[in-house]
Amino acid sequence: MRQMQEFSIKAINTSLDEQIKHKIDFKTKPIGSLGKLEEIAFKVCQIQQTLTPQLKQPALLVCAGDHGITEEGISPFPQEVTHQMVLNFLSGGAAINVFCQQNDIQLLVADTGVNHDFETSEQLLNHKVRKGTRNFAQEPAMTLPECQTALANGAEIIAKLHANGSNVIGFGEMGIGNTTAATALFCKLADISPQETAGAGTGLNPQGIAHKAEVIEKALLLHKLISDPTEILATFGGYEIATICGGMLKAAELGMIILVDGFITTSALIAAVAIHNQVKNFCLFTHQSNEQGHRLMLEHLHANPILDMGLRLGEGTGAALAYPLIQSAVSFMNEMNSFDDAGVSNKD
Repeated sequence: MRQMQEFSIKAINTSLDEQIKHKIDFKTKPIGSLGKLEEIAFKVCQIQQTLTPQLKQPALLVCAGDHGITEEGISPFPQEVTHQMVLNFLSGGAAINVFCQQNDIQLLVADTGVNHDFETSEQLLNHKVRKGTRNFAQEPAMTLPECQTALANGAEIIAKLHANGSNVIGFGEMGIGNTTAATALFCKLADISPQETAGAGTGLNPQGIAHKAEVIEKALLLHKLISDPTEILATFGGYEIATICGGMLKAAELGMIILVDGFITTSALIAAVAIHNQVKNFCLFTHQSNEQGHRLMLEHLHANPILDMGLRLGEGTGAALAYPLIQSAVSFMNEMNSFDDAGVSNKD
């Protein structure tokens, strides 16, 4: 097992902020008239520390892992759906495949802890730590060394992408039971009750949601004494969540734009923020999930999502769908005339 990786994430430099705002405000339009596109353009310029931002070789990493908490009957779907969906990703048949192909986003799929033996494939990144987490209603989901390995795996994947020229990365996930892990993680890190946050996941009815909240509440009581963020991630998270968390931390360290998807990936970000609070400053929040609790997560992070379309599929679909709007924000920043350029009179 690997030792804990340290991440060195710099605070965002705000020295260009006034110049960025001036450039946006003096485009040929009323101030603020491009709405969220202006906010996105500002954020991208701020992250990249430039007035002429560029999006290079966008990529989306989908991490898959299984969860021992499914033993508690918290999902209407059997665990084998996880590996079946991974095979669907590899064959190009999932929603995320369609949206990534449409928007020219490189899609990577990683086995971080699926309870299945896959055939060796160039399409599948093998970062399996273990065949599924343990049941955190009875014991920690991961050992601390396992969690550290998953974090390092995520960092390694992102470092390679960055070295090959990518400066924008989104994250997606697949794992039956992972909304329960994400809910428990959020509840512990944000000190909020599972009754407020537990949702339908893959389709639980109200009785199923109540049971899910009860399972999480008992698990929180069982593990009430832990306080270290990495130990909390190891106790309640999943291998896919920890791998995403490590990837986000490395992406922020490298100054990349992070596209945050829905409920599960936001739980990974909340864990990442608990480990190093600067990571949030490199994020664009692509959408508000229809999964109960995601709104609370976004409020906890003081985040303003780009889209709100009732999505709750996961896979990184919200990130892929929002990407064309981010491209539009960068395009207007670089290509739209200013009042001076166009010879158009500005207001007094």
